[in-house]
Amino acid sequence: MKLLLLFPLLLITGTLAADSPYAQWKQGPPPDPSFFPIAVWLQSPSLAPRYKSAGFNIYMALWRGPTEEQLGQLKAAGMYLICDQNRVALAHLDDPTIVGWMQPDEPDNAQEVRDPVTGKRSYGPPTKPEKIVADYQKMKERDPSRPIYLGLGQGVSFDEWKGRGSAGKPEDYPIYVQGGDIISYDIYPVASLPKPNPQDYLYLVPKGVDRIHAWTGGKKIQWNVIECTHIHDANRQATPHQVKAEVWMSLIHGSTGIVYFVHQFVPKFDEHALLDDPTMLAAVTGINEQIHELAPVLNSPTVDVVKVKSSDEKTPIDAMAKRVDGATYVFAVGMRNAPAKGTFKIEGSKDGASIEVIGEDRKLSSHDGAFEDDFQPYDVHLYRIAN
Repeated sequence: MKLLLLFPLLLITGTLAADSPYAQWKQGPPPDPSFFPIAVWLQSPSLAPRYKSAGFNIYMALWRGPTEEQLGQLKAAGMYLICDQNRVALAHLDDPTIVGWMQPDEPDNAQEVRDPVTGKRSYGPPTKPEKIVADYQKMKERDPSRPIYLGLGQGVSFDEWKGRGSAGKPEDYPIYVQGGDIISYDIYPVASLPKPNPQDYLYLVPKGVDRIHAWTGGKKIQWNVIECTHIHDANRQATPHQVKAEVWMSLIHGSTGIVYFVHQFVPKFDEHALLDDPTMLAAVTGINEQIHELAPVLNSPTVDVVKVKSSDEKTPIDAMAKRVDGATYVFAVGMRNAPAKGTFKIEGSKDGASIEVIGEDRKLSSHDGAFEDDFQPYDVHLYRIAN
């Protein structure tokens, strides 16, 4: 790590920080290849030290902010911020704490409207995608030195979603994604999906990542938001195992930043429910720590050297491969709520090669250039093969 500080443009692996997608912005997220964005949504800055210790490095949005006090608290905690372009924020264009601007959240959903006469609140159509693109241009004119974050709703991957309203159309999304530099979206299958068996729909998380990749031609940075609390249903919450699966499904499909939604609204409102759930907090902290440890690998180019065959065609196993410092890394996850055995064929792998299963204290070996491993429902296995 100290080498990275001494030589900020050079990673030990030989990858230049200038190759980072964030290098195009003077005041954006750090282009250091050891930096991986892990954000938390709309939290009090007073909690920043606790989130920092749990592996978070970015605050996403601030309630009625940013204010001078909020910026001071985040700076003191060493926490980065993506926020609205309000008056206070625009007075801090040289402040490295702010690493991005954000569009209004979920403009593709039906927007709340208020009757000026009766004061009654209801929902109208979504924000027109053309307005989001126009607002993006205005934000870029005010400050071109930072990326702009656009967070979309669950309609990105859930075609049955009625929350877009009658005027929302799936064909609007290729226009919406022109309104940001970092394109993200949220869906919380276990906690919020209107299905009797929501735990069977975790694959909707990477489905949205795939769609954003298609709509942008892979030319924009992709992040996405992950569930970890009850949110609106006291009887539903993803398990730590399922949260880990959602995170790694996202990463394997091309997400390069993770945002956690940590609010809970029932049985009572809790803004920081993650911090009040020791079991989930420990799990999320572990997930984040592993991502940070593997950041130089995750930030390296993906290579097309792995083929995976599942023992059950109804339970695919998806994988991503990287080659760094003479080793091949394969990150894999079972994509359905069922067990399967995966057979991995790695291009260039030698018979008898030692395969470390990262974080599991076990090793495998290859035979005829392939190896096998068992996947319980939604298992994540991370492999390092020395070449």
